[in-house]
Amino acid sequence: MSEINLGIIGGGQLGSMLSTAAKKLNIKTIVYSDDPDAPAQNFCNDFIFGKYEDKEKINEFISKVDVITYEFENIPFETLNEMNKLKTVLPKPSVNRLIQHRLAEKDFINKQNIRTTRYVSIEKKSDIETLEDFLPGILKTTTMGYDGKGQYPIKKIDDLKLLNIDFSKSYILEKLVKLKKEISVIITRFGNNNFEIYDPIENIHQDQILKHSKIPAEISEKILNQSKEWASTIAEELKYIGTLCVEFFIDRNENLYVNEIAPRVHNSGHLTINAYNVSQFENHIRAVCSLEKIPLSKLSNAKMVNLIGNQIEPYRQNLKLNDNEFFFDYLKKEIKEKRKMGHITTLI
Repeated sequence: MSEINLGIIGGGQLGSMLSTAAKKLNIKTIVYSDDPDAPAQNFCNDFIFGKYEDKEKINEFISKVDVITYEFENIPFETLNEMNKLKTVLPKPSVNRLIQHRLAEKDFINKQNIRTTRYVSIEKKSDIETLEDFLPGILKTTTMGYDGKGQYPIKKIDDLKLLNIDFSKSYILEKLVKLKKEISVIITRFGNNNFEIYDPIENIHQDQILKHSKIPAEISEKILNQSKEWASTIAEELKYIGTLCVEFFIDRNENLYVNEIAPRVHNSGHLTINAYNVSQFENHIRAVCSLEKIPLSKLSNAKMVNLIGNQIEPYRQNLKLNDNEFFFDYLKKEIKEKRKMGHITTLI
């Protein structure tokens, strides 16, 4: 088989881990990023720095690759769509366009008879003032935003006076559920009804950033089956190719809700690198490059802790690890307060 050159758009830690997984499969990776310090350049075969509107750089990127994928969803749809005319982009750009818009995403999920939290479109400040039954809630920009960016918790109408919200943007207001726990399901779809699905992962967030993940999730058999079934339905309906993550809420009455879809490999799935025979990253590469699908097998239970900001420093100074601990340094140059710098996976 001739060598495959895989283009990856985005050069963060997910691009780094995709590049590492590709290397294991003898696939060359070319990363395109608008960040000159993107850490993925430490792991890929070739790196191109350019803005997403830079046609010359994008054409250089396209000329070097056979197939294109991406590591995060906030890439202009027009850029992905233009690339897709010349080289296959997977997952297809229309998936990204849908999931970039929170209102369209929620409408799509509900059309599959899958439960989400109650939500309403917000165009101006006065829209919220009549919606007390949606409070306490969380106001989110309909586009962009991750790790808590562009999100405003609102407990009561008076909170609006304290928040500096730019209403030139459109928003979605989601009613908060009485949360018991959060889980995610990671699935890799290779084609029609052809997928591998990981066991649900239990997640704990701090300051709206993922802090801890573990398998197995402590959930009922009913929730386990329902979450896997809903994730499969979503992947199938999107005709998705690659690895996808569906994030869920479970409320105190044991009701399951889809929170959001991430059309890519996902932070909560980092523990699959050590806990499964095939990681979420390798499965994504296998799917988008049309390689053989290998049946999944869990090797160990595991927990993962994100190292945020300067929490990375003791590990960079050769902190002693046990045999069942695995340290991943994303090699980001600058340590920032809420920045994911690395993670530790412990097999249990």
